[in-house]
Amino acid sequence: MSIPKIAEVQPLENLIVLTTFDDGTVKKYDVKKLFKDFPVFKDLMNDILFQLVHVDFKGYAIAWNDYLDLDRYEIWENGY
Repeated sequence: MSIPKIAEVQPLENLIVLTTFDDGTVKKYDVKKLFKDFPVFKDLMNDILFQLVHVDFKGYAIAWNDYLDLDRYEIWENGY
């Protein structure tokens, strides 16, 4: 199965992003789960940075800046 592209992303409280895919599927993803294996994501505890989330790479990922991004596959497979 091909994973749809990301159409929209919104930051929610408690370091959760609400992601809408171009097929209409909506998933929440808790970025805190990344802290243990990828400590760089702890930078997102800065609310100003966390609020900068946007769709990047033509819908293949979401990103906050040049070094923090998250692939659509991760959100699709591990979101809820």
